[in-house]
Amino acid sequence: MKNTFGQSVAVTLFGESHGSEIGAVLDGLAPGIRIDEDFIRHRLSLRRPFGKISTARVEPDEFRIVSGVFEGKTTGTPLCILIPNTNTRSSDYSKEIPRPGHADYTAECKYHGCQDPRGGGHFSGRLTAALVAAGAIADSVLRECGIRIGTHISRLAGILDRPFDCLDADIAALSDLVFPVLSQSASEAMKREIELAAKDGDSVGGVLETAVTGLPTGVGEPWFDTVEGILAHALFSIPAVKGVEFGAGFDFASMRGSEANDAFRMANGEVVTVTNHNGGINGGITNGMPILFRCAVKPTPSIFLQQDSVNLETRQNTALSIKGRHDPAVIHRARVVVDSVTALVLCDLLAGRFGTDFPTTAFRQIGKD
Repeated sequence: MKNTFGQSVAVTLFGESHGSEIGAVLDGLAPGIRIDEDFIRHRLSLRRPFGKISTARVEPDEFRIVSGVFEGKTTGTPLCILIPNTNTRSSDYSKEIPRPGHADYTAECKYHGCQDPRGGGHFSGRLTAALVAAGAIADSVLRECGIRIGTHISRLAGILDRPFDCLDADIAALSDLVFPVLSQSASEAMKREIELAAKDGDSVGGVLETAVTGLPTGVGEPWFDTVEGILAHALFSIPAVKGVEFGAGFDFASMRGSEANDAFRMANGEVVTVTNHNGGINGGITNGMPILFRCAVKPTPSIFLQQDSVNLETRQNTALSIKGRHDPAVIHRARVVVDSVTALVLCDLLAGRFGTDFPTTAFRQIGKD
């Protein structure tokens, strides 16, 4: 099993949903980066479940940084974060009957029955807490360089949020929202739909839209290491993400070239585009405009309605009624996971472009050129 992503700055995930601890190792961070533990706590709080729209399993996520930091700054050696699991109920899970939509069956096939089945084990969304903690450090690095990331729920159960408008203001507003929606009326309507699904023992999905501002031009590679390719690779690792599109995405299929192309203009001595249908990327390389992409998040597969499954021991068809504590929607909690994965990828790409001592004064100057 490969659990590491990244080249210059790499992240490794470890642990299981009901194991003693989960965690992440960040390798390749430059020395001297200040670690803001309060910011890490804040980011973890945005992932934490709350109210009737989330699971009843609430973990305090009292993380520990056990290596790679001295006197509040990175040392340049691997940074390891540990997060204890304290609120588990393993008796809710069966190894014999796989849950539809989960990795239970494929894990059984790949690991020959040796996997930890409790709460999804290593495949559980619980491990995204470690991703968020690591991503908070990457996000802090990007913020020091004037790069901002923000994500909102653009669509859920047929309800639309307003699109991004003033990006910097919208990203700033989203950074403190537990339920990341820009329109208050859309926010309330979405919450009602989630509560209705929960009442029915069912779940809902939706679409997350992400914007990144402040990236310099020239980041990324053609062909196999494009910005879209690397980001999509990482985003598809997030549980429940089943689709990723950049800029106009699939809407390009109904456009003519005259509509799809982003015309260039000079503004305050810099090259900009009049529109941003390509989501800030041309030829796999950043063009200086905001990066825009969307992720489709499927409905939570653990639902309380009876479902068809099989018994892997008896090899017979059976019915499954799931017990336990599950989310009627994960999309609002997945927002900060998408932000975190994006931050980790961008730190890796920028370190590859500007050197492994990124961030540096040299990078800041290049970013302005």
